[in-house]
Amino acid sequence: MNVTARVAEELRISEAQALAVLELFGQGCTVPFIARYRKEATGSLDEAVITAIRDRNEKIQELEKRRAAILESLSERELLTDELRTSIDGAQTMTALEDAYMPYRPKRKTRASAAAEKGLSPLADKLFSRQLENIDPAAEAALFLSEEKGVNSVEAALAGAMDILAERFNEDAEARNETRKIFARKAVLASTRSKGAAQPDKADKKAEAENYRDYFEWSEPAAAMPSHRVLAVLRGEREGFLSVSVEPKEEECLSVLKRMFVKGASAASRIVADAVTDGYKRLLKPSMENELRAALKRRADAEAIRIFAGNIREVLMSPPMGQKATLAIDPGLRTGCKVVCLDSQGNLLHNDVIFPHTGERQKADAARKILELAKKHSIQAIAIGNGTAGRETESFIRALGLPAEIIVASVNESGASVYSASDAARKEFPDQDVTVRGAVSIGRRLMDPMAELVKIDPKSIGVGQYQHDVDQKELKRSLDDVVTSCVNAVGVEVNTASEAILSYVSGLSKQAAAQLVKYREANGPFESREALKKIPRLGPKTFEQAAGFLRIRNGGNPLDASAVHPENYGTAERMAKESGCSVAELMASSELRSKIKPERFVSDKAGLPTLRDILEELAKPGRDPRVAFEPFAFAPDVREMSDLRTGMTLPGIVTNVTAFGAFVDVGVHQDGLVHVSRMSDSFVENPQSFLKPGQQVKVAVLEVDEQRKRISLSMKKRDFGESGEAAPPGKKR
Repeated sequence: MNVTARVAEELRISEAQALAVLELFGQGCTVPFIARYRKEATGSLDEAVITAIRDRNEKIQELEKRRAAILESLSERELLTDELRTSIDGAQTMTALEDAYMPYRPKRKTRASAAAEKGLSPLADKLFSRQLENIDPAAEAALFLSEEKGVNSVEAALAGAMDILAERFNEDAEARNETRKIFARKAVLASTRSKGAAQPDKADKKAEAENYRDYFEWSEPAAAMPSHRVLAVLRGEREGFLSVSVEPKEEECLSVLKRMFVKGASAASRIVADAVTDGYKRLLKPSMENELRAALKRRADAEAIRIFAGNIREVLMSPPMGQKATLAIDPGLRTGCKVVCLDSQGNLLHNDVIFPHTGERQKADAARKILELAKKHSIQAIAIGNGTAGRETESFIRALGLPAEIIVASVNESGASVYSASDAARKEFPDQDVTVRGAVSIGRRLMDPMAELVKIDPKSIGVGQYQHDVDQKELKRSLDDVVTSCVNAVGVEVNTASEAILSYVSGLSKQAAAQLVKYREANGPFESREALKKIPRLGPKTFEQAAGFLRIRNGGNPLDASAVHPENYGTAERMAKESGCSVAELMASSELRSKIKPERFVSDKAGLPTLRDILEELAKPGRDPRVAFEPFAFAPDVREMSDLRTGMTLPGIVTNVTAFGAFVDVGVHQDGLVHVSRMSDSFVENPQSFLKPGQQVKVAVLEVDEQRKRISLSMKKRDFGESGEAAPPGKKR
């Protein structure tokens, strides 16, 4: 089966669709471009399927590369028989391929190879092949005694023959496959407190060990173990607090293996049975346990990465407040609160420090400054970081008597410190210190979360699950895919966008984004998409991939502000001409658009899917898919964990969603957990399908453990008072 056919079969799409996508990738096209502008070729496949085609194709190519290397190795060593070639060619997975190759793989010296060098292979053959005969193993072994070869006793000869048999059984593809099935279905993952963790030598180590106390005596079927527990147990083992095993009942595996290799009940059969037991315990079981551990880790990684990627998508697609003059505050207690004023474009106008929490005199001075700055810069919104002193600062601001139309919002500042110390921040604000940069980032996050968050590593945003334990290469790729998808779904204003967000636009590398910004700074704003072609080293392919996702508002051509690709401007213009109006007039009139028959405009460049997209864009050019912004406020009288009481009903913001539940910020500097069993009165199978980061919810306080800094929350109606119920899913700040 060829690669394209395999990809199509595995993803349940047509071979023509898979082939079209792979050919487009071969032409240098990106996932967003293919999904948006090549629907006719792919049958309107979405980004998820197109990405899966890319990833699966790469995995199959890796398999084929390994297959070719194995065949070359076998051929060079003159081991490649027709039967072996058939076996190698027939392997459909990397595991099956390695199993077929295992007996022929060059290996370091083993007990079996040492025995073979002593000439004991014929004895092993005889013991195995003549189990149904009444032979005397000792007498047969005596024939192989040799002082020259170091076989000095019958016992040594039989032990060597058993070593050879044990290795053969371990390398038998069918035996490995049957044992692998048992491990996959019936293995139990068990963890106990390690000896080192039982007597930690330092107080901090003792505290760390306590984090794993739930797993000090733990066992669970490995096949059903959720990803977060797998990663927690493996981390505990890696840090030396847990001892972990993953295996089924030994008797079941041995029973299957003995049925395969042991024949009859002769003396030779008993030796073969002993070799089976030794081979399983010494070779096969450790190998299968390592395989299963790796499989569990891959599965757990994939689930954790999926959850992390989903959370990142929700955070990036959080509703933007929009372009408003903003005063941003990075709160602090003793060191004061850093204040910055930004214009509606996010440019820094002023920075200062206030001390509202260090005495009444300083508080009065801080109030005066804020009121003056709000008036001087016509402030429309105030963004307050949610870190240390965030709630206290928010209460201070709300008590100032500011005009009601000024939005006051708490902003999640996770990763702001990462940005403030980054090369990008130093380049943007070379004359400001990290505190000013951090405050600017907080303000800009309120104005447009995506535009600001793309400047930092997605792993720093704070919505992951065991993010440092998973495969970092796979995590980075998945998160990069999500960021790229989100940026291109929204589109980027080319004349104001940062280099960071431009680098995620389809077709634009970091170098191309930097070149674009450099050209813009030297020559002024771009007046049209066509003008992008003047950028040095921005070739036709880059323009093709990027142009549709770059917006130029208030330019000469209204289509430049839309997602209509320049390659289809002619089609839009023909629609307008047939309607007897200009493109701008067509965009402004739903009546004119309703009369257009897309079938009349089908061409080799634009089929019906593309034509429908064009009509949608003419109706809402450059529409932002993010939902509308809604201000949010915490309960004003709840600021610390000590203010919480069981039974309280509070507003909150979802900050992170995991496989076991969601964390909710209720304004006390410590997120509470809504366990999946407490999310709804009905069963919730997947927390991510019910709650999203940034979503506004109403929660009931179930339990508060100040010592362990744990808050248990519920969204079940029965846990609320007579009034109040959980906010419906989907509403976000």
